Amino acid sequence: MTHSANRYRMIGALALSFMIFAVLLNSVGTVILQAIHSFGVGKPEASLLELFKDLPIVITSFAVASFLPLFGYRRAILVALGVVAIACTLMPLYPSFHTTALLFVCVGISFALTKVSVYGAIGLLTASQGEHVRLTNLIEGLFMVGVVISGWLFSAFIRSGPGAAQAWLRVYWVMAGACLLAMTLLGASRLDETAARARVQPVRDSLAQISRASLRPMVYVFLASTFFYVLIEQSFGTWLPTFNYEVLKLPDAVSVQMASMLAAAIAIGRVAAGQLLRRIAWYRLLNVCVCGMGLLILVTLPLAHSAGSAHAGWLHAPLAAYLIPLIGLLMAPIYPVINSVALSALPKSAHAAMTGLILVSSALGGTLGSRITALVFARFGGLHAFYCSLLPMALLLGALFLFRRETARAAAGLAGLGPALE
Repeated sequence: MTHSANRYRMIGALALSFMIFAVLLNSVGTVILQAIHSFGVGKPEASLLELFKDLPIVITSFAVASFLPLFGYRRAILVALGVVAIACTLMPLYPSFHTTALLFVCVGISFALTKVSVYGAIGLLTASQGEHVRLTNLIEGLFMVGVVISGWLFSAFIRSGPGAAQAWLRVYWVMAGACLLAMTLLGASRLDETAARARVQPVRDSLAQISRASLRPMVYVFLASTFFYVLIEQSFGTWLPTFNYEVLKLPDAVSVQMASMLAAAIAIGRVAAGQLLRRIAWYRLLNVCVCGMGLLILVTLPLAHSAGSAHAGWLHAPLAAYLIPLIGLLMAPIYPVINSVALSALPKSAHAAMTGLILVSSALGGTLGSRITALVFARFGGLHAFYCSLLPMALLLGALFLFRRETARAAAGLAGLGPALE
């Protein structure tokens, strides 16, 4: 095998692995809806699946990031895919809510291994900053494709009628097969990891760098911004299938399919935002997006009173089912923009520490957002649950104001920040 052929095969394996985790991670909203039906659990209990997914990502990221290069990126992805393949196989064989919780724990741990390894491998497969940016964008773009595929794939296995409550579990045979395919591609590829092993940093140094970075006011307001954003995103992303089913009265499969429009809107919005940022300052754009999100909620949710029917398809769904996912267009640029602004305002030596803090803030925001939405959903209904998103939107506007001020200060004193963080 030539060097070029091996490189493309390795990139294909990395992309496929990332897409597999995109499908599984973003299936949590669909699985919550199906777990309520199949296993008879309540909404608050079902919302714990978000916790089982997010906390292992954070814990594993801190635990393995420093020594993973010694273990090997390629080997780590193989282990991660193997664990997920076994967990997927257990779902149809031993269907229960506990098995589902175990699946998401395995997915969280394995995704942390895979994400650290994929980003490490990208550096080894590219020779310049331009190549690195292009390959990263390609793999992240395919991740969003996996998010869109998730809703359609799971909905294809959802059945209605007597005895069909657990038919959706057959989708995990497909996911287990996809894991085996990715493992085969990885097994047939080679990756020179000598350079990565030469740059291993001790765990205590990484933690000390994170501690020093967290002292800066800019970091606090940045983490608050990411927390509020992810809280909003996960509230909609996780509970939109259930909202479509219970509030808009759509069939299970159609509820999941129409919820996938949110992920598609986010993917489109991120591409469009890249062009808009050439002409509009980031702070102005994000303020317009957040205000637009609030306005869309106020305009769209009253339309949800016009419910569909248990036999409605795409052509006969209520107008609200099409309008609510459009919030993804406005939501899309917020997260990548604030990440980029924060990292640009810090010396490069602090980027790894900041990435760890981003994972913590995102996981906490996602878990708390899903939990709060579940409690309000169960007690007051889906309309009130989505109206509650207006509060974190208002808080996000305040956090963005402080974030712009602190990043300006940090950028002005960037030369003096380096020694304090080294």
